[in-house]
Amino acid sequence: MSGKMVLTDESKKWLYNQFEGSVKFDEPMNLHTYFKIGGPADAFVVPDSKKKLICLVKWCNEKKIPFVIIGNGSNLLVKDLGIRGIVISLAKCLNKISLSWIKDGAANVRAMAGVKLQRLCRYAQNRGFAGLNFALGIPASVGGGIMMNAGTANGCMADIIKKLIILSSNGKIMNFVNNQLDFSYRKLSFKTETNKIENPIILEGYFALNLAEKETLITEGNEILRQRIATQPMEFASPGCIFKNPKSGPPAGRLIDEAGLKGMREGNAIVSPKHANFIINMGNAKAFDVLFLMEKVKNIVFKKFNIDLEPEVKIVGE
Repeated sequence: MSGKMVLTDESKKWLYNQFEGSVKFDEPMNLHTYFKIGGPADAFVVPDSKKKLICLVKWCNEKKIPFVIIGNGSNLLVKDLGIRGIVISLAKCLNKISLSWIKDGAANVRAMAGVKLQRLCRYAQNRGFAGLNFALGIPASVGGGIMMNAGTANGCMADIIKKLIILSSNGKIMNFVNNQLDFSYRKLSFKTETNKIENPIILEGYFALNLAEKETLITEGNEILRQRIATQPMEFASPGCIFKNPKSGPPAGRLIDEAGLKGMREGNAIVSPKHANFIINMGNAKAFDVLFLMEKVKNIVFKKFNIDLEPEVKIVGE
């Protein structure tokens, strides 16, 4: 079935009737990812309400049609034959930020999963809410950032998440408070009685922040962004860091750099000369090029340092 649609004519008709104007068929995924790489998705749907999102997820579950959720399209490598089934974008249906409460020097902010993380950071800054500056420059959506426990040396999502509301693939909405969330490095899992939730979809998160001087936060944030721009190839198409940092020892970027791999190229994919843990698309690179380059980097680093690098980028499709 490789490269072939899994959607029947009947399924496509249902999607068209339900999401007319918000569904595209055989949609190139290079238009929807930071990497600007990826073959076509059988269907690309942008629900305009939470109700329609839930309806779509339930329908996919009933019809046994695979689906992939995307937020901002960062941290994502879509393979060259594309994605069988449906890609669901949360950009329209889950795009609100609101203040839950504020008291005693603290604030609780509610942000939906489709909100760009940068928008949430600026929202917090402009209201004098501290705790999110670490995420400035991370090109994720709120949902993607939470699922990956996005972070830097200055902090991570696990530090500030108070509560999550998620949707299971059977359409059930569930609440999880902080002590029911199992955050680890670039990963989130949920503590439940069965310990298994199929395809959990984050709908919204509640962020525990502290009150601070707006001007101080903006100055601090500008410095964080300046350092990012100075040390990372933010001007090129890239999903962010390509490998996870090992549990112990030097970070992945330093290992790749010390292995002499900056500038290594495969087709139009290249290990960034600016930051070795970034692979950048120099124009029309294929997923095959990136994957081949990742494998070469991984093998050389393992031979030199006996450290097995794991991908941080999420690889989907075929």
